[in-house]
Amino acid sequence: MTPQEITRMMIDAKALLNGHFQLRSGLHSNQFFQAALLLQYPDLAEKACRALAEKFKGQKIDCVISPAVGGLIVGQEVARALGVRAIFADKEDGELVLKRGFSIAPGEKVLVAEDVVTRGGRVQQTMDLVRAHGGDVVGVAVIVDRSGGQASFDVPHQSLLKLELATYEPDACPLCREGASLDRPGSK
Repeated sequence: MTPQEITRMMIDAKALLNGHFQLRSGLHSNQFFQAALLLQYPDLAEKACRALAEKFKGQKIDCVISPAVGGLIVGQEVARALGVRAIFADKEDGELVLKRGFSIAPGEKVLVAEDVVTRGGRVQQTMDLVRAHGGDVVGVAVIVDRSGGQASFDVPHQSLLKLELATYEPDACPLCREGASLDRPGSK
C-alpha cells in the first residue's frame, strides 16, 4: 500500500481528527490519529496490518506482542499475516506485564506491534518486557509513526505511514493560549 492509499483509508474511516488534543505522551496537537476508528473495520484492519507485516517478510519471527489496548488489533492482524501467535501486555500499576497465561520463551524472536508512536515510550516498555522475559526483540511494526523521527529503537522500526503532525509542550501550546477546548481521545 502506498502512503496515499493509507492516508485515504484513514480519512475515509474518519480516523484522522482535527481539533485540540492531549496525546498519551502529554504533548498537545491540532490533529490526532484515532487508530481505533480505522481498526473498527475488520477489512481495513486486515489490509493495513497485512501491508505492515509485509515489511518483515522473510525475517524469523516466532511471536508478535502488542501493548494493550491500542495495539491489540494491530498485533493480532500482523501475527495472522505472519502465521505466528499474538500476545499482548496488560498495564498494571503503570507498568506493562504479561498476564492471562502468556509467556515468552528465552530466545524467542518477538516483533512488537503498535497502532501509533509519538515518543515511543509504550513501545520501549514493551521491548523491555520482552527482554526481561528472555525474548529477542527483532523489530517494531507501527501503523502510524507521528514522532517526526524522534522515536528511535535499537531494532528495525517500520511503519505504514509517517505523519508530520505538529506537537507542542502544554506550556507552549498555541491552542491552549487561544482557549481551545482540550480533548484527551487516547482512551475514548
